[in-house]
Amino acid sequence: METMFAASNLNAQNNRRQVLIRILFMMMTGLLVLPVLIILATLLYKGGPAISWEFLFSEPKNGMTAGGIFPALVGTVWLVAVALLISVPLGVATAIYLSEYAPDNWFTRTINLAIINLAGVPSIVHALFGVGAFVLFFGFGTSILAASLTLAIMTLPLVIVATRESLQAVPQAFREACWNMGATRWQTIRRVVLPNAVSGILTGVILEVSRTSGETAPIMFTGAAFFLPFLPESVFDQTMALSLHLFVVSTQVPDVPDHLPYGVALVLIALVLAMNATSIGFRMYLRSRKKW
Repeated sequence: METMFAASNLNAQNNRRQVLIRILFMMMTGLLVLPVLIILATLLYKGGPAISWEFLFSEPKNGMTAGGIFPALVGTVWLVAVALLISVPLGVATAIYLSEYAPDNWFTRTINLAIINLAGVPSIVHALFGVGAFVLFFGFGTSILAASLTLAIMTLPLVIVATRESLQAVPQAFREACWNMGATRWQTIRRVVLPNAVSGILTGVILEVSRTSGETAPIMFTGAAFFLPFLPESVFDQTMALSLHLFVVSTQVPDVPDHLPYGVALVLIALVLAMNATSIGFRMYLRSRKKW
């Protein structure tokens, strides 16, 4: 009886192959995670001594070789927040049109191609576009608004693609049930489709936060300043930013203490992780409320 249910040579061979494949995938995953852990460990080891209340809540001093990063920290929050306010409504509206309204014709295919091409444009090209369009043509000057508009244009594909995929993941039966009850297309989108797609939309927002926080070239030419002794008061002011400040103290300022650039990088990474963690937590909460 035991012999009847014993594994054959083929089954044993398949099991060994399955174990090997599983180990291979685990090793590949480890190779992806290992560089991230090394980077974080290096930043904590070399930048940890720089972190203090004075470093976080004071302005740079002695030609940026001492003091803190508070103006750059506040400026980064300004840039990210304004870019989100611009790109998220525009990106969600575009995704709703492409997913729910647009027919499959040459015009829609042209829009999709433009979105794909926009995602592949280098950031320095976006920076030059921002200078020509927002700084000079619209007359915003070098300001938070010009820099945030440039960042918003650069990150629009992330929001559009994530939102469109999330909308298309909502079952078609949900829409048909609403239409059968007499709801209009917009009522269906607003009350059924969007609430069930919010968690996916936040994925695009998370990716945008990560990218806008770390970009240097687009803000260097459009709104970020080398040094400012004051905080911005409106979107038409210039501002410092952590990414540009990190570049400056790493390459342009002589006699900078070794721990200072690592401290700036550590704060930048921590800020991105904090924003992402907040968005991910909210997304998980929304997913837990789904009925399907």
